[in-house]
Amino acid sequence: MLASIFSRKGASGFSWASTADQVTQGLSAKGLTAIVTGASSGIGAETARVLAARGAHVVMAARNLAAAESVREAVLAGSPAATLDVMELDLSSMASVRKFAADFNANGLPLNILVNNAGVMAIPFTLSKDGIEMQFATNHVGHFLLTHLLLENMKKTSRESNVEGRIVNVSSEGHRVTYKEGIRFDKINDEAEYGTIGAYGQSKLANILHANELARRFKEEGVNITANSLHPGSIITNLLRYHSIIDVLSRTLGKLVLKNPNQGAATTCYVALHPGAKGVSGKYFCDSNVYEASEKAKDVELAKKLWDLSVELTT
Repeated sequence: MLASIFSRKGASGFSWASTADQVTQGLSAKGLTAIVTGASSGIGAETARVLAARGAHVVMAARNLAAAESVREAVLAGSPAATLDVMELDLSSMASVRKFAADFNANGLPLNILVNNAGVMAIPFTLSKDGIEMQFATNHVGHFLLTHLLLENMKKTSRESNVEGRIVNVSSEGHRVTYKEGIRFDKINDEAEYGTIGAYGQSKLANILHANELARRFKEEGVNITANSLHPGSIITNLLRYHSIIDVLSRTLGKLVLKNPNQGAATTCYVALHPGAKGVSGKYFCDSNVYEASEKAKDVELAKKLWDLSVELTT
């Protein structure tokens, strides 16, 4: 019975059980350039592998260069014609984000696809190098700044190539388990009221709101770039360093499904590459289908307020 539930296909033709290889089967990413953050392990590594196998020039952005190089070698062993580069990126450091973006733009490479995948989950209270609570800093602020610094490149690429650019924010169903305010604008760094799960949910809610506000702005500007967010599924990865995701999700979401990394990367690859997602923007996906996010995640004013805070924190 569970097998039939998990294999039940949605409107896209794919399901919980679909893999990244399956959702991109027969598709070509030749001529496209993609950046994948957190590409040294888990679903980030799988996303990089699949996009490269489909012909994209993939830049693997990772804090752990040795691990990323190992992934790159493994991908090339299976797909010798693949093109992958490894570049250092620590999303908890704005200096690192700025250096990465400056180096990438200086290389003269176009940018078609940006996958904001990297993240930390439910860690003890820590401040980033820039003095921002670590989950919010890594999962949201670092990606917000990275996206901002790469936007002109993406706009130029889409304009000159006439190919739709795609920004993909990997969020989580954990966005539903945030603080009651959604985003604690005045208490981001409040250690006394810090909760590991609430802070994680806040950062994942921020990922969705960021994508939605990008989509709104792109529509106003008439820019040929989409921005979407997604829940990859419950996956056993190195995010589990501090908490058992089985325990967390079973107690908070009541929806316990564990995917392997190839299944976990499916929705990311679908949103990044599949023609079924063409022209779709400001949506939240799950299991390679459009899904309903929380009410807070759809709050336009909350998204605008978060945008203003993010600009303030990064300037």
